[in-house]
Amino acid sequence: MMPHFTGCEWVSFDCYGTLVDWETGISTAVAKALKPHGVRKSRAELLRLFSEVEPRAQSSEEYLECRLILRKVMEGIGAEVGVRFTEPDLTCLADTLPDWPVFPDVAEALDALKARYKLAVISNVDDDLFAKTAHALNVDFDAVVTSQQARSYKPNLRNFNLAHERMGVEKERWLHVAESLYHDIAPANRLGVKCVWVDRADRGGGTRRTDAVPDLVVHDLGELARAVCAP
Repeated sequence: MMPHFTGCEWVSFDCYGTLVDWETGISTAVAKALKPHGVRKSRAELLRLFSEVEPRAQSSEEYLECRLILRKVMEGIGAEVGVRFTEPDLTCLADTLPDWPVFPDVAEALDALKARYKLAVISNVDDDLFAKTAHALNVDFDAVVTSQQARSYKPNLRNFNLAHERMGVEKERWLHVAESLYHDIAPANRLGVKCVWVDRADRGGGTRRTDAVPDLVVHDLGELARAVCAP
């Protein structure tokens, strides 16, 4: 085990982007909604639009559930490209989310980590949507904190503080793992929680970049499991 992770008891994960390939899910759904309107954008362009619109949709003073946020995201993308989406188009992100693919490295890595640590998920999602994803992840998480439970969205520290309360562990014994520097690594830095950035090659376009600094960088969860489960 890497020296600076010695003593960790809990490993928490972001879900969409880290365990689930949300960039493929997002870009596929938005491209399909745009196609009948004659608008074609590259995957990178679609993810850039999402990364710009999503934080604005989540910034409302009034908490909105994830389904409504994703609808507002589609409204915002439509406004950016000059398209009036149909009702099925507006709900396409929430409707397809349960079918977004799990990264192929996730199952084996979670099994290895589960053998040594308690596992948690901290996710910007509604309870019912995560419940559907949980079947695909096929691991018994010891704690799950959703935005619906916290009534806020990461990078708000409320989500992490609720997770900290649920886990009942000292921060020194907690490791957080995520793909998003903006949603996860930055707040982990603010809380003094050790963190791992999963820097998947050619990904990260769905989130804003920040100057957050992880304790470790890996390229997939297999690399993480090898790093923190080594004798």
